[in-house]
Amino acid sequence: MLRRLAVAFGIALVSASTAIAEPAIQVLGGDFAFPNRIEGVPQRLSDFPSLQINRFTTSDGVDLAYWEAGQGKPLIFIPGWSANGAEFVNVMYLLSKHYHVYVLDPRNQGLSQRVAHGGRIARFAMDLKELGDHLGVKKADYAGWSMGASVLWSYIDLFGTKSINKVVFVDEPVSIYSHQDWTEQERLDAGGTTTSPERMVSGFTQGTPLNSLVTDLAPWQRAMEMDSPYYVNSEAFARTYIKNDPQAIARVLFDHITNDWRDVIKNKIDVPVAVFSGEYSNNLPSQRWIHKTVPGSALYVYAKEEQGDHFLMFKNPLKFTRDLMKFLDK
Repeated sequence: MLRRLAVAFGIALVSASTAIAEPAIQVLGGDFAFPNRIEGVPQRLSDFPSLQINRFTTSDGVDLAYWEAGQGKPLIFIPGWSANGAEFVNVMYLLSKHYHVYVLDPRNQGLSQRVAHGGRIARFAMDLKELGDHLGVKKADYAGWSMGASVLWSYIDLFGTKSINKVVFVDEPVSIYSHQDWTEQERLDAGGTTTSPERMVSGFTQGTPLNSLVTDLAPWQRAMEMDSPYYVNSEAFARTYIKNDPQAIARVLFDHITNDWRDVIKNKIDVPVAVFSGEYSNNLPSQRWIHKTVPGSALYVYAKEEQGDHFLMFKNPLKFTRDLMKFLDK
């Protein structure tokens, strides 16, 4: 759910009117050299020639971007709040050798259009459905990171699982809002971290002071830990080409915080599920609750030495993609 506030006030913006269906290197206007040279992942953007940035228009007239690479079975990623496809560059590169990988930039995020309407998780779920319709994908594997998992829970609530082969949830609380009449066990199971959505929104979008009574600070602290060269590379790439508008990304945040998805997880998921979390994450108890609640689900808990935090898929993309492929292919 959390992206660093620094990203919201980032460096450069690529226009949402950029050309359609072109190689990323052309859409972004040139090559990019990643700060760290790492064997097995791109050292320059030109090392990933199959990466494209494409676009489509939603039923309510919003121009959305999506990143695409590879061939084979479709695998669709939904980023977290304020996040974007650029951050997935290493994950996409590794998985594109085996799957046709897509990453949707949600409305008001990444290279997608900034609009004043549709700032609700349910509309984000509709956008995801319309992406599938646009692609002509009848069935796919889906993976949601952070708020992207909430978008998937809404998608399943609205449209069921007929278009889903397998689904992956990465480190997202079931309910960020912690109700005052909950027991401590209920709070842990749901992952509740705030009793003040307004203060949480203000902290994330306006930079007002945050503390542990307002929200979980672990994602913020771990986001600042540049303890992985893979993460340094993907963050540098994203910050160079993406600039979020704080007011635009704020529009969905209150709705996101106040949703409670326990009924969907208990009653509506009937496809194979994998859940990813880590020892650094305070979301781990709620991820264990999802694993316990969904019969036959798989739970992957990354140790601290494996960068097991909210950003595990970007900090340790080799392990994440290996584990993901093992789950998808079995």
